[in-house]
Amino acid sequence: MEILLPVMVGILFGAGLYLILHRHFFKLILGLMFFSLATNLFIFVVGQLTRGGTAIIEEGSEEAVEPFSDPVPQSLLLTAIVIGFGILAFAIVLIRRVYQVLHTNDMDNLNETDKIEQPIYPHE
Repeated sequence: MEILLPVMVGILFGAGLYLILHRHFFKLILGLMFFSLATNLFIFVVGQLTRGGTAIIEEGSEEAVEPFSDPVPQSLLLTAIVIGFGILAFAIVLIRRVYQVLHTNDMDNLNETDKIEQPIYPHE
């Protein structure tokens, strides 16, 4: 189990990078999702997996009883999940708007944006 999680993190980072380097928007979104998942799993692995007690100090003692998980990476993981979701939602909205304006799903065609004759916002 200790070797499986770092290998999984590496595979997810590699797959995310591979998908981000593709030309199509859908693969870019999947790559961002894999990158976010790999980052979350990495933070989880850094916090070390332990079974047993919690990091709560009981009444009458000075420190928590070993073994316990470090609560800081767990709180960072929750924050990373929220931030990753926000970035992913922003990327989806941005890519959808680019597709509406340019009518293309290929990033190589984005160099033709200077040739657009219609306004970006139709209400102007």
